[in-house]
Amino acid sequence: MSTLAHPPETLEGWYALHQVWSAPPDLAREAKARDRAATTLDEVSAGDEAGGGWSAGVRLMGSRADVMLVHFRPTLDAIGDVQRRVQAEPLFRRLSPVYSFLSITEAGLYHLSAELAAAADARGGAVGDDVYRQAVKDRSAVERDKPHVRSRLFPPLPPEMPYVCFYPMSKRRDPDANWYALPISARSRLMEAHGMTGRRYAGRIVQIITGAIGLDAWEWGVTLFARDPLDFKKLVTDMRFDEVSAKYAAFGEFFVGRLLPPAELVASL
Repeated sequence: MSTLAHPPETLEGWYALHQVWSAPPDLAREAKARDRAATTLDEVSAGDEAGGGWSAGVRLMGSRADVMLVHFRPTLDAIGDVQRRVQAEPLFRRLSPVYSFLSITEAGLYHLSAELAAAADARGGAVGDDVYRQAVKDRSAVERDKPHVRSRLFPPLPPEMPYVCFYPMSKRRDPDANWYALPISARSRLMEAHGMTGRRYAGRIVQIITGAIGLDAWEWGVTLFARDPLDFKKLVTDMRFDEVSAKYAAFGEFFVGRLLPPAELVASL
């Protein structure tokens, strides 16, 4: 039956890279390297002139690391270019890499996938047949043009939200809680309820979801921006009581800090 477990359709946008470093205690004397690094970070912050994207620096707090850079670019090659450019800086060669996460902005079309799967089953067809694929193509084009979907795929740096929280996550495959064995209709219902929790924080938190299946060990990355860092605690607590998180989610390490302009960021190391 077409309603059995199968992947949801997704839309993708910009590639993303999160780079996390710790700084040695004797970095204060590197004045020349600081100035050069600040210039480079200022130049990459605007992204690519043709394809867009952006980069931002975060001074981490309460972490085993000191700084996180977040990059969004239109292609994987462009992500590689900015990665190499930053890592070539003498200042960053003095830092110790702690963590990195490669992913791509993603909009999961759970509801659309469940609807089209049910339609395929009703007509005696199957998920993946010609009728299904054409419907996916037509409906995905409509979804991609919606402003709220485009903001998820090509997110701007949120204004006046200086606090940042990033963490990776995956869905469980436990024998009694296997997300990937659930029918698409069940996953659609659970994700809709999860999204309703997030909507209660509209205007207080901006969330960027990036998919990493096939790109990194964890399956998704979550990057949150807020005016008040306490909202991170409140949102994540609320979401963990949703069934989709309580039963099916596994979380990695959290990195929390504040956005800083390049000169302030390197001066803080």
